[in-house]
Amino acid sequence: MRKPIPKLFFLNHSLPLIIDEVQLAPSLFTEIKRLVDESEEYGRIILTGSQTFQLMDHVTETLAGRIGIIEFSGLSLREILNDHYMNPFIPNNDYLGEDRSGDNLKDIWQIIHRGSMPELYKKPSIDWQLYYASYVRAYIERDVRSLLEVRNLDLSSKFLVSIAARTGQLVNYSNLSKDIGVNIRTIQSWIKVLEASGIVILIKPFSNNALKRIIETPMLYFLDTGLVAYLLKWLTKDTLKNGALSGQILETFVVSEIIKSFKNNGILDMPIYFYRDKDMKEIDLIVKSDDNLYPIEIKKAASPTQSMTKNFYLLHKAIGYRVDNEIILSLVDKKMYLNENVLAYPIKIFKKFFSGTYEERHDGDIPIFGHINIFSVFSFMHAFAGSNPARVIMISKLIIIRR
Repeated sequence: MRKPIPKLFFLNHSLPLIIDEVQLAPSLFTEIKRLVDESEEYGRIILTGSQTFQLMDHVTETLAGRIGIIEFSGLSLREILNDHYMNPFIPNNDYLGEDRSGDNLKDIWQIIHRGSMPELYKKPSIDWQLYYASYVRAYIERDVRSLLEVRNLDLSSKFLVSIAARTGQLVNYSNLSKDIGVNIRTIQSWIKVLEASGIVILIKPFSNNALKRIIETPMLYFLDTGLVAYLLKWLTKDTLKNGALSGQILETFVVSEIIKSFKNNGILDMPIYFYRDKDMKEIDLIVKSDDNLYPIEIKKAASPTQSMTKNFYLLHKAIGYRVDNEIILSLVDKKMYLNENVLAYPIKIFKKFFSGTYEERHDGDIPIFGHINIFSVFSFMHAFAGSNPARVIMISKLIIIRR
């Protein structure tokens, strides 16, 4: 790629301007800083890029305080199913009271196995295994491996597979160090690269002065279950569904969907935690909203029981908070109260928005038109313009968008 001369570039391309894959032209950032400092107008420059780690490195050096950041993950289940319900997953009474009792997916595992890459839904005929093999080679093994500074391809592949096998588990740096054959500091830096690249996310444990025995280790989740299935060689939805890690994979899918529900509302500092203490008592997820806590268990069961919430009582000890609705996200077909405070809520529910039957809108098990929710983009921009105006808008991780 020919490197642009910054001043000439902007003389030949007047603002407003969208610059794609801007991390490949780092020389532009200093000139962008000069341009935005000369004007009080907002949103004249939109930067997009597929490699967040490099992108943020340049941003922190030159554009700190001048930029609003929008992050895209893969398609959410709402987008795949053309559900225009936009609220983040805060399971208060308003959220739970929404009329979302329309058609359900025939098989949620088809979506979990297929993953969240838009091209796989735009073109259902694409070979899943070939697509992810190309994605791993073209993006992860090229871009991410260069950031990891690993020359040994086998070592980086072994690391990715080992991390995938631990999705939905506490991060055990020592165990990973022994498995991969590198020191703990290296493992920590590699995981940070995966997190910055949008491949994994680390969920922090909930802490409170009244809860003394909390384990402080973060929980690791992949953000695309299709990638996990490919890395671990689960080549069909049935092998994934019936495999030894199916519970972890389902939990990974649910957590990634909840994360997307916040990101797609422009909320990057997500109020999502988990609980694990030294007595091995755990709560899968905790959503925090103001002084309210919403404990959540994620279960593969189609007939959940109240006993699944046996550890929720621990949160009643938390100082400064009240426990609101208690939720079991599971494979039930419709929401169902197990008592006045405990609700079993379907993982696969979505709002009935379009007319016609499920079969009329879908080709077999795979929806025929997955899409990026453009409304989400404008919601983000509205949020930035209204509450946190930015002179530069940066959209990261557009590797997932095929134009």
